[in-house]
Amino acid sequence: MNLKDKVIVITGGSKGLGKALAISFIKEGAKVVISSHDKNELEKTATEINATAIFADVTKENEVRNLAENVGTDFGKIDIWVNNAGVMYSFPKGELIDMGKAHNIFDVNFFGVIFGCRTAQRSMFSSGGTIMTINSSSGLDATRASNYKLYAASKWAVRGFLQAFTAENKESNIKNISVYPGGIKTELYPTDKPSNFDDFMEPSYVANIIIENLKNENPEEELIIKRPGK
Repeated sequence: MNLKDKVIVITGGSKGLGKALAISFIKEGAKVVISSHDKNELEKTATEINATAIFADVTKENEVRNLAENVGTDFGKIDIWVNNAGVMYSFPKGELIDMGKAHNIFDVNFFGVIFGCRTAQRSMFSSGGTIMTINSSSGLDATRASNYKLYAASKWAVRGFLQAFTAENKESNIKNISVYPGGIKTELYPTDKPSNFDDFMEPSYVANIIIENLKNENPEEELIIKRPGK
């Protein structure tokens, strides 16, 4: 796929992998719209990287639909929708589960993807396009997700939804791509960082692999990105 002039929407695009993806898409000549629930950070990042900022909270389907409608009004289409927004909290063994945080994990990581897929599908129904979802290696193997079991559970739920969503839309002109990266150095770990965090991948490294896959004539529909040497 030639990415020049393609219209890209990235949820959770103000920092981490979302920001790195936006930068990489812009380098390819794409028109990038980043979205986030944090208006100040969103506008700051958009100005910094020369992207378009549109506020939306992925846990609210009406805001996700408004995001797509605004992009359609401003750019006339959406070529690639990237479900990237995500949160992570640790739940140490034996401690009571903070149910507010537990629900937030599924509201953002799981229902945020559902809302994104449904919305992108509506926008791409006639013209076609690509829906790409950033999952996690813990959505394939949760045995190393100590203290992050609910995050891993949300990623397994996303994987199940996407397999069914892709199967029921296999005859459409919309391509679905799932990305399963290993550990990335992002703000998902605000304080409780894993002991091997320094060995995690840089967001720009992961973003470049994702971009190169999209540029292939037949991109991998399930892209697994491992740390170098793993």
